[in-house]
Amino acid sequence: MTNRLQFSMPYDGDLDQYIKEKYPDITDYRILSKSLDARKSNLGREPKYHYVVEGISKEESFSNFEENFPKLTNKKTRPLIIGAGPAGLFCALRFAEYGIKTTIFERGDKANNRMKHISKYWRHGQLDENNNVCYGEGGAGLFSDGKLITRIKSPYVKYVMNRFVDFGAPADTAYISNPHLGSNKIRQLIGKMTSSLIENDHEVHYNARVEKIIFNEDKSKAIGIRLDDGKEYFSDHIILATGHSATEIYYHLEESKVAMVSKGFAVGVRIEHSRAYIDQLQYGDFAGTDLGAARYRLSWEDPETQKGTFSFCMCPGGYVLSSGTEKDGIVVNGMSNYARNSRWSNSALVVAVKPGDDFDSSDTLAGLRYQHEIERTAYKASLEMASGKEVPAQTIKDYLSNSLKGELPKTSCPSGLVKTNLADILPASVNDHLRNALNIFDQKMKGFARDEGVLMAPESRTSAPVTISRDKETLVSTSTVGLYPCGEGAGHAGGITSAAVDGIKVAMSILKSSYNLDD
Repeated sequence: MTNRLQFSMPYDGDLDQYIKEKYPDITDYRILSKSLDARKSNLGREPKYHYVVEGISKEESFSNFEENFPKLTNKKTRPLIIGAGPAGLFCALRFAEYGIKTTIFERGDKANNRMKHISKYWRHGQLDENNNVCYGEGGAGLFSDGKLITRIKSPYVKYVMNRFVDFGAPADTAYISNPHLGSNKIRQLIGKMTSSLIENDHEVHYNARVEKIIFNEDKSKAIGIRLDDGKEYFSDHIILATGHSATEIYYHLEESKVAMVSKGFAVGVRIEHSRAYIDQLQYGDFAGTDLGAARYRLSWEDPETQKGTFSFCMCPGGYVLSSGTEKDGIVVNGMSNYARNSRWSNSALVVAVKPGDDFDSSDTLAGLRYQHEIERTAYKASLEMASGKEVPAQTIKDYLSNSLKGELPKTSCPSGLVKTNLADILPASVNDHLRNALNIFDQKMKGFARDEGVLMAPESRTSAPVTISRDKETLVSTSTVGLYPCGEGAGHAGGITSAAVDGIKVAMSILKSSYNLDD
């Protein structure tokens, strides 16, 4: 019988020695959770690690996660999966466990080939609207911090972690809390996933943008898809896992009367400091020790508007990337690699926006248009003062004083920066909340908003601006039989793990309803 141990110890302590002395009956252990408590370390208090450890005694073994998968055979048609991001790929992997073959359509290229197109965009401003930071094998998750953190409670989370390990993730991904893979490791894993599917007779079509869903005469049922080259494929089950930036799909669904509702999201900036500076703010005298790049999480709710401003997708030791998907728009996002060892640390700093307050609640796609207006304004500013590829930026001090006096520091952004008054790019309400929050955050982390740092804008793709409605039990569209909205782009997930879990849930729903699979 395993023992679950919880304890704290100094950050530079010897874990093996500690367990040997405190728990002499334990012959082996594995770390389930390791979290750093660096509170007040900047005031001289020694940081500590909090551990949750699974220990075993002699002749015991660690528990393993196992599932049994009865083999089924495809009925009339293969499920069609639109999108090879986490939702689409894990949907296909789950089908594969049961022997069901799928066909996947990805508008972009394989992960390695994506990098060539993305490099041209960052260096020369040459955007490929099908191969970029958001589109291509692996989706937007390939250029993120690679966090597998999720707040959802689902039995499928363990399956997701174990499958990542199967394809090459560190072994502790299967059992440690809040694993982090980094963008570089995620990219390595995704290619192995699709190769495995192809080896097992699944079809994966790259550079195959789905132009339209094909419906029956009264548009009550989805029966197939049409690619941009005119080829058509038909199926009883169409999984829509296109991600939160698939603009054309949203407009196509609205025109086709597929049920959707507008939803809130968040808009703001990326804030970047040098990693050494954030480490100093958080760790004080312990900065530069073996604590890794420092993290932070900040939030504030305006008592009058009841709107939150918060840090999001913090990337310690990371990079700020230009992540647009349209030639006349600029978007920023953050990324870090597994080692988190770049010279900078960044985070989104965003304000909640919602239908009715910030855009027309009667227009389903008003949030999408709100996003794009900000992104186009950013592009116009960059084009007016530079070449159009440079990201609009402003020092924190200048943003707070509404001036352009300061010089921009060297940053992690490979596209370069152009000095811009960000108040001219972001909506007035967003600016008001950001400025108030920055002053409050500066009180929580002394120097956060005053002494050093730069803002880059806009961070506008924090989540989908719509929810594609679906039945809570069957997960099928509430308006369209045979169509399964899935993942972050459908408004039913947020992040790599939750999107992957949603893909699994859709696969299981189809297996139960069409293949008589028992729970």
